[in-house]
Amino acid sequence: MSGKQAVLRGACHCGALRYEASEPPIDTGYCHCTVCRRTTGAPVLAWASVPVASFRYVLGTPAIYHSSTWGHREFCARCGAQICYRQTNDARSVDLNVGSLDEPERCPPQMHIYHADRIEWFETADALPRHPGKKDPADGGGG
Repeated sequence: MSGKQAVLRGACHCGALRYEASEPPIDTGYCHCTVCRRTTGAPVLAWASVPVASFRYVLGTPAIYHSSTWGHREFCARCGAQICYRQTNDARSVDLNVGSLDEPERCPPQMHIYHADRIEWFETADALPRHPGKKDPADGGGG
């Protein structure tokens, strides 16, 4: 990261993986897609996208799970905590799982994506934009 100070820091549950990002999030939100739900075991995933060049692991090496033909998840092989999602080819950003951040309150959600896929009984009490699929169809695809 060429001498830049970290803006965001985070870790897995057991501390075997630590990461940092030197630039603030590009986007933040909630993802309701089936892949995010199944890889986290949660009804929704809060995420924060940072430029791929600003992200690095400062401790440990993540395990990788190819969750779709277009993307993969990076997680701790020891405790199982999922750290992020990124496109497998030509990633421009890394989608951090907000729950893994040291200060998650610094990344409040700005939108919902894949809202059409949400669990019927789950709804948040906010007025954020709700995109039925991904925010930008030019992006690589959720999950």
